[in-house]
Amino acid sequence: METILNRNLLTNGFKFNDDLKIGTAEKMPEKVIQFGEGNFLRAFVDYMFDELNAAGKFGGSITLVQPIEFGPITGFINEQDGLYTLLARGLEQGKEVCNKRLITSVTRCLNPYAEFDTYLGCAKNPELRFVVSNTTESGIVYNKEDMVSGKPQNSFPAKITAFLYERYKEFNGDNSKGLVFIPCELIDDNGKTLKKYVLQHAADWNLEKEFIDWIENANVFTSTLVDRIVTGYPRSDAENLCKEFGYKDNLIDTSEIFHFWVIEGPEELAKELPFDEIGLNVLFTPNAKPYKKRKVRILNGAHTCSVLAAYLCGKNTVGELMKDKKFYSYLEKALNDEIIPTLSDLDYNDLKFFADAVFDRFQNPYIQHFLLNIALNSTSKFRARVLPSITEYIADKKELPKVLTFSFAALLGFYKGDEIKNGALIGKRGDETYEIKDDAEVLELFKDLWAKCTVSDKSSVSELVKKVCSNEKMWGEDLNKLPGFSEKVSEHLFNIINNGMQSEIDTLMA
Repeated sequence: METILNRNLLTNGFKFNDDLKIGTAEKMPEKVIQFGEGNFLRAFVDYMFDELNAAGKFGGSITLVQPIEFGPITGFINEQDGLYTLLARGLEQGKEVCNKRLITSVTRCLNPYAEFDTYLGCAKNPELRFVVSNTTESGIVYNKEDMVSGKPQNSFPAKITAFLYERYKEFNGDNSKGLVFIPCELIDDNGKTLKKYVLQHAADWNLEKEFIDWIENANVFTSTLVDRIVTGYPRSDAENLCKEFGYKDNLIDTSEIFHFWVIEGPEELAKELPFDEIGLNVLFTPNAKPYKKRKVRILNGAHTCSVLAAYLCGKNTVGELMKDKKFYSYLEKALNDEIIPTLSDLDYNDLKFFADAVFDRFQNPYIQHFLLNIALNSTSKFRARVLPSITEYIADKKELPKVLTFSFAALLGFYKGDEIKNGALIGKRGDETYEIKDDAEVLELFKDLWAKCTVSDKSSVSELVKKVCSNEKMWGEDLNKLPGFSEKVSEHLFNIINNGMQSEIDTLMA
C-alpha cells in the first residue's frame, strides 16, 4: 500500500532519508494566515518560517487560504496535513547542489467560499499576528463592492477589510490585536497600496471612525521585494522522486537555491522575525526602493538586454545562452561595464556580489527558462529595465553604452513581423515562425512600420528607427534626443536584418 505523506509519519517511526532535513514536528499555534497556496509562497515564505521554527525563534504555524473559489491543490494540502517536500537546486561555487527539506510550518488550507465560518474564526484567533499574500499582480486592486455577510468578498483588499472588521469587533478595538501585513505581490509599494484600498473600502461601507483609526494605528502594512525562481511541481520527475523519498507527495515544490526578501517596515519587526539571525537572506529596511532598483536593473535588465538577440541566434533557453561564450561575454560587459556604473548610489561590492549571483542563477542546470517566455511584453520591460541604464550612462559618460544600445536594435529586429494572428505578431527565425506578444497597439505599430520599410535601404531602416524612437508613449521620452543613439541603432539593425543576428553579435564582441 502506498504511503501518503502526512503528520503521522513524523511520530510513528517512519524512516526518512538521511539527506532530508525535516522541520519541527511540534504542534504550534497558528500565527500566520496566508492568502495564496501556490508554489511560490510555499517555496519562499513558508520555507523561511519553517527554518525559523526549527531554530526555535518563532513558534508558530501557517494557515493557508485559497484566494479564489476553485483551488486545485487545497485537497492535497489537507490530505497531507500541510506537509510537502521542497527541493532547492542550483549551483554553489560552480558545483551542483540539491537541498531537500520536509516543510512542516503549514497546518491546513481553507476554502473560504466553502468554509466561511471557519475562515472567519481565523480573524478571532488571539495568536494570529501576520498576514502574508500572493494573489498575483491583479490581486491588489480596488473594485468597488458592497460589504456582504455569509460569504467572502470578491477582491482581496475587500476580503481583508471584512476580515479586519471581524477582528476589530472580536477584540473590542484592542490595539495589541492588530496584524502585520507582508504582501508578496509583484507591484510597486504593495503594502501601501493594499492599505490604501482597505481604507477606501472601510469608507465605502461607512464603518465607524474608530475602526478606521484602528486600521491606521494598530496594523502594519509592509511593502516587500521578493526574489526567488520557483519551478514548482516537477511533473516529469515526480514519480521517481516519490520512490526515492519512500512516500507519495502530491505537493513537491522545486526552486533555485538563491532567495532574497526585502521587507520595508518598522525596525522592531526584525526582532519578531529574526530570519537574518539564522542565515536567511532577509533584509528589514525603511526603504526597499534601492533593492528593487538593483534587481530590476541587474537581474531583469540582464534578461531583457540579451534574450531577444540570443533567440534570433537560435538559442531557446537561458541555459543555452549562458553556454555560448560570446553571449556570456556579452552579459559580462553589459552588467559590469554598462549597468553597474549607472548605480552609483548603491554599494559597488553589493552590486558586484548580486551580479555574480545572477550568473550562477542563469546557469542553473535545474531550471529551463525559455527565452520566448521572457520576451513577453518586451517593450515595457525594456523601458523599465534597460532604458534607465542607457540614459544614465550617456549622461555620465557622454558616450553610448555599446551592448545596451545594440540590445535596442535587437528588440526592433525581434519585433519584425508582417501579420497578427490570435493577438500575436508573427516573426520569423530562419524557416521557423514565433509569436511576439505585447500590447495590441505596440504590435500594430511594428507591423505597420516594417510593412513600409525597405530592409535593403539604409535610409528606410533609419526612418523606421527614428519613428520608433520618437514614440514617447512607448518610451516616456523621445529617444532621438539621445546623442547618436538612433544612428547607431539604425546601423546595427540594418546589419541584423541583412547579415543576420549572429554576424552582428560577432562584430560587436570582436
